[in-house]
Amino acid sequence: MDITIFETREHVARAAAQRVTEAVRARPNLVLGVPAGHTPIPTYDELERLHRSGAVDFSVASCFTIDEFVGLDRTSKGSFYQFLIEHLFSRLNFDPSRIRALDGAAADLDAECDRYEAAIIAAGGIDLQIVGLGRNGHVGFNEPDDTLVANTHRVVLREETRRDNATSFDGDATLVPREALSMGIGTILRARAILMIATGEAKAQPVEQMIRGRVTTRLPASFLQLHPAVEVYIDRAAAARL
Repeated sequence: MDITIFETREHVARAAAQRVTEAVRARPNLVLGVPAGHTPIPTYDELERLHRSGAVDFSVASCFTIDEFVGLDRTSKGSFYQFLIEHLFSRLNFDPSRIRALDGAAADLDAECDRYEAAIIAAGGIDLQIVGLGRNGHVGFNEPDDTLVANTHRVVLREETRRDNATSFDGDATLVPREALSMGIGTILRARAILMIATGEAKAQPVEQMIRGRVTTRLPASFLQLHPAVEVYIDRAAAARL
């Protein structure tokens, strides 16, 4: 892992957006993997600023979202697709036909997961995968467990994960779906490069465990230690235990 500590989350956002910008400039048809969640919002804000300044063009880039709640379609309030429309896709010049997302309301969820894996392969694989870090060490919705599923799959969410996502459901964790679809840890590790963003003191413990701990299914993010091209961008608060 290549770890960089920045003073503030705003500095993290600027550096992460610059990393994405440089990747797209080098490969205009870049295949990008993107997460929802509050951590990447400042990075997405900075990408919009860079795009508006003419610094980066996403018109021939492709995008894959990392996860979605089961039972929510792309128009549903609280869906990660709607979140990314609001904070990313509507603000940059992605070709809508190049945006791929999991359908949490698919009639056959296992088939949907297989379809998504096939779509990633057909696109030539993900060039740069952006990921966040859950407070329990999850990456995507790969939750701590005795085993991890390699490919895109259906997962039962832990209660702490549902609580952490309650803000998108009027603050009511009971409204957060109990299941989700997620890229598997193997899917994520097959990306050519991975950019992990973690900010805030609540992430200090999982950051320490991810970097200094052993590789374990009980901390899915620890599997990033096995990838040859992982960059970790964290602020001082998230680095407090290092």
